[in-house]
Amino acid sequence: MENANIYLNEGDNNMMETPQELMESTFSKVENIIKEKFPDYLSFGNGTFTISRGSTQVMVVVRPFTENETCIECIANVVSGAEITNELMQFLLRKNAELHFGAFGLLFDNTLVFQHSIAGSNADANEIFTSINAVAIIADHYDDIIVEMAGGKRAVDNQDMEE
Repeated sequence: MENANIYLNEGDNNMMETPQELMESTFSKVENIIKEKFPDYLSFGNGTFTISRGSTQVMVVVRPFTENETCIECIANVVSGAEITNELMQFLLRKNAELHFGAFGLLFDNTLVFQHSIAGSNADANEIFTSINAVAIIADHYDDIIVEMAGGKRAVDNQDMEE
């Protein structure tokens, strides 16, 4: 993997940068697909979109990856404020082994997330839609199960508090 110029460490000056044209091309492709498939989306104008589905929200981010590839990352905050127990972690790791797309993760503030990423430069509409849809469906399904197991709030519960 010595020639894989991936962005593992942003401070590494030996890394090649993803060309801006490639970033813009991927961003445009993702935006067009999201406009068609998820008309109620929000765009932050920087390659980042948010889509609401059921009790969850999926953030779609176009990121640099290598000198000839981008990454399309789909991530949903599933539950915040849950009690992070050994039982919950074992449950989520087992689900990671069972699920076809993506994986559960734990952020620095103990927010449980579900995430799936794909290479962006040649991704087609079906791949992008499937990635977004898989994250939305899985996060929307498992947020209720996790809250029942470990407490906490789903994305929609946190939204309600902000309004």
